[in-house]
Amino acid sequence: MITSNIKAIIQSDIHKVWEIVLEVDNYSAWRSDLSKTETVNEKQFIEYTKEGYPTTFTITVVEPYQRWEFDIENSNMRGHWIGIFTSKDTETEIDFTEHVTAKKIFMKPFVKPFLKKQQAQFVMDLKKALAS
Repeated sequence: MITSNIKAIIQSDIHKVWEIVLEVDNYSAWRSDLSKTETVNEKQFIEYTKEGYPTTFTITVVEPYQRWEFDIENSNMRGHWIGIFTSKDTETEIDFTEHVTAKKIFMKPFVKPFLKKQQAQFVMDLKKALAS
């Protein structure tokens, strides 16, 4: 299992950060890596990359303004994501951790760099969306 973590301070109120992160139907409006999202039901959604590659997310924990967790699966990997949100006055600290297993042995060396890149892009896009 491969683990990747990112922590960041977002210059925005925790309520705004929480709302934008959990509003998955609006991801394509601010996330530069996605073409669209599709809500399957209240516990499941699918993200599609710009190339149309789908990843399914199944929500397992929702503790408003504190914690959001889900299972992740696509044809290359499966895993679990944990998002911790902490209010710091007018700012929000986010702490996102992914635990992933590559489904194909040859993919294993590429998973951690891919996760690091995805996490950094998500944080950069989130900061940009909240600044506008």
